[in-house]
Amino acid sequence: MMKTNQGKKILIKGNEALAEGAIAAGCRHYFAYPITPQNEIVEHLALRMPEVDGVFMQAESEVAAINMVYGAAAAGARAMTSSSSPGVSLKMEGISYLAGAELPSVIVNVQRGGPGLGSIQPSQADYFQATKGGGHGDYHCIVLAPGSAQEMADQAILAFELADKYRTPVMILSDGVLGQMMEPVVLPEAIDPKTIPAKPWALTGGKRGKARQVANSLFIDSSDLEAHNHRLQKKYAEIREKEVRFEGYNLEGAETLVVAYGIAARVARSAIENLGKDSRVGMLRPITLYPFPTEEIALLAQKVKNILVVELSAGQMIEDVRLAVEGKVPVSFYGRMGGIVPTPNEVTDALKKLRLQPALV
Repeated sequence: MMKTNQGKKILIKGNEALAEGAIAAGCRHYFAYPITPQNEIVEHLALRMPEVDGVFMQAESEVAAINMVYGAAAAGARAMTSSSSPGVSLKMEGISYLAGAELPSVIVNVQRGGPGLGSIQPSQADYFQATKGGGHGDYHCIVLAPGSAQEMADQAILAFELADKYRTPVMILSDGVLGQMMEPVVLPEAIDPKTIPAKPWALTGGKRGKARQVANSLFIDSSDLEAHNHRLQKKYAEIREKEVRFEGYNLEGAETLVVAYGIAARVARSAIENLGKDSRVGMLRPITLYPFPTEEIALLAQKVKNILVVELSAGQMIEDVRLAVEGKVPVSFYGRMGGIVPTPNEVTDALKKLRLQPALV
C-alpha cells in the first residue's frame, strides 16, 4: 500500500506522483476515461481509491467523466478527472459549467501532440486551451504547470486548496514527459478529509435543517447573468493579484532572459548551464500559467537585452510574454512540435544565435 510511504523518498512516475498527491489532498472522488499518456493516473487510482474508501469510476466517455465531477463537486466533495489533449477537449463544455456554477474541482491534462488525435508523444500545444478558457463564456481556470515529478504531487495538493479557496476549476497542465518519467519523490503527508472546511453552499438535500442549495450556471434574466459575470471577473482579478507563482534562475545580471514552463524549462535550464555561469542568461519559469507572471516579466524586460521563449509548440505562451514586454525588447522563439522534445544543445544554439542576431519583436 502506497500510503505507508508518505513522507519518504521513493522512485515513482510523475503520473503516479500526481495521483498520490490527489489522495493526500483528500480527493476521494475520481472519474476518468483512459487515454495515453495519462493512463497511469487511472490505473494507480483504480488501485488506491478503494484503499482510502474513495470512489473510482471509469466513465463511458470523457463527457460523462467531467459531468460526474460536476455532481460530486456540487455535493461538496473534492473531485478530480484527468485526460490527455483530445480528451480534455471533450471535457470543455463541462469545465465551463463548473466555472459558471463555481464548483471547485481539479482537471489534469497530460498533454500529447496535436491537433486532432496527433500522437501519444509530449506537447505543450494546449496552452491556449487551458489559459484562455477553452470552453464557452467569460471564465478562467487557475492553471498550474509542474516541472518535475515532485511538483506533480505537490501541485495536486495546491490545486485542491486553490479550487476550494476560490470555488473554481483548477487545471494542472502537465505533459507526456513529466507524466511518464520516473524521479525520486517525497510523497506529501496526507490530510484527514474530515478536516477539510465545511462548504455551506454544497448540496445536501436540505437534510438536518440545512437550507436547500442549488448548483446552477443558467440565468434566464440577462441582468442576473451580467451581475454573475461581474462577480466572476472580480474573483479572477483577486486571483491575478494574489496567486501568481514563478521560479527564477540565474537572473542576477542577466542580459538574455529565457521564459519556459514544464519540461521545456528543464531543457532550457540545462541549455543555460551548458553556456556556463558567466553566460549572463537567466530564466523565468511560470508555475502558474493563469494567473500569468506578467508584471515580473515586464520588470525583467527593463533589464535584459532580449528574450527567448521555449515551448513544445508552434508558439503560444510567447503571446503572453510579448504582451507583458510591450515591445520594450526583442522576443524570439524556439520550439519543436509533433511530440519532439528539443535537446539542451538545440536551445544552447538558439541562445548563441540570438546573441549574434537578435530577432525582431
